[in-house]
Amino acid sequence: MRVLIAGAGLGGLCLAQGLHHAGFAVTVLERRSASGEQPATYGIHLNADGMSALRDCLPEKPWQRLLDSSALAPDKIRFHDQDLRPLAVRDNEAHGDTGPDLRRRAVSRDALREALLTGLPDGTVLWNKQVNGYTETTEGIRVHCADGSTHSGDLLVAADGSNSRLRGMRLPGLERQDLGIVNVSGRVTLTEPLLAQLPAALTDGSVNNVVPSGPGWLFMSTWDAPASGRYLVWAWAESRDTYPADPTAMGRAALRDHVAQRTARWAPGLHRLVTSTGTDTIAAIPLRTMPALEPWQPSAVTLLGDAIHNMTPMAGIGANTALRDADELRRALVAGGPLTDRVATYEGAMRGYANEALALSTRNARSAATTGRLPRAAFRTVLRAAEAVPAVKRRIFPAPPPRH
Repeated sequence: MRVLIAGAGLGGLCLAQGLHHAGFAVTVLERRSASGEQPATYGIHLNADGMSALRDCLPEKPWQRLLDSSALAPDKIRFHDQDLRPLAVRDNEAHGDTGPDLRRRAVSRDALREALLTGLPDGTVLWNKQVNGYTETTEGIRVHCADGSTHSGDLLVAADGSNSRLRGMRLPGLERQDLGIVNVSGRVTLTEPLLAQLPAALTDGSVNNVVPSGPGWLFMSTWDAPASGRYLVWAWAESRDTYPADPTAMGRAALRDHVAQRTARWAPGLHRLVTSTGTDTIAAIPLRTMPALEPWQPSAVTLLGDAIHNMTPMAGIGANTALRDADELRRALVAGGPLTDRVATYEGAMRGYANEALALSTRNARSAATTGRLPRAAFRTVLRAAEAVPAVKRRIFPAPPPRH
């Protein structure tokens, strides 16, 4: 089988590795150059789903490169109030049901990309190939690129990101929704004076959330970068209509000053995190999401990753879900049978877990941006109850499914 993959992102390359290792003929068409600018990111936390997909798709050499270029990270989600008093901790490590290969890891996007390219034969990835569309023929799929070239295959996988033009052809009318929420993100180097003002739980690599009594929500996580030292990434979530102006039109300094004003009466260390952030790292990110995915008829064109289930970053699982897609599609294709049956198997499974992820990330985003004091107070009360009563904690923080 000849498989064409539009997009050399994480999901597309993971699929290419898995299919090549299984003996498929794979061609990846990527619009950027090999050394071109990659999507902006501070790093990725690989959870059990992502690690399981990578372990199953990657041969030994790229798998080892991934392990060598990443670091173990605590699999904990902490909630604090604005004075850094603990509200609750979701400790996924306490369940002890994740295999040793699947523990949560932190990796830079560039390092993960290099691991995913390791060992692929020359010519597998064709750079500077902007896919403009495709034609279904009696012999399969013919893909048309902006440079005038065409490429033929039996299956086309659209892995071309959240603004996928192939999605518009395959599933016209399926579009992302704007949630009316804008995140302001920033990155700050963790200097010794700054570290002295923060509890260790905020800088150990786990996920931290500050849930204030008033509007807004602050997300934080730390990263180690060999070239630039240790830094903390934060993201402030707030409803678009509560900013002083359109946040996407505000300057970087104005965005930082707005978050600084919102956190002025918080714990001094949190406020200083914001005021110490260089404006060159500040960005406004409107939150958009795909709606729940309804069934469609399978064909010789399918989709994975952000091209089909782009979600908000508020659950931290977008990249991991794309990697899971790659493994799920690989498994379906290797299983054999008529092509559309294999595609249907993948798409049915993908819609199930993707809709759960979409719902979770959207729910988290809306909870973070709520301006209602009553629901915010109720949520903080539930978190405190969960930390105090094990039965409540098991209910709101159920154990993750085992993966080995």
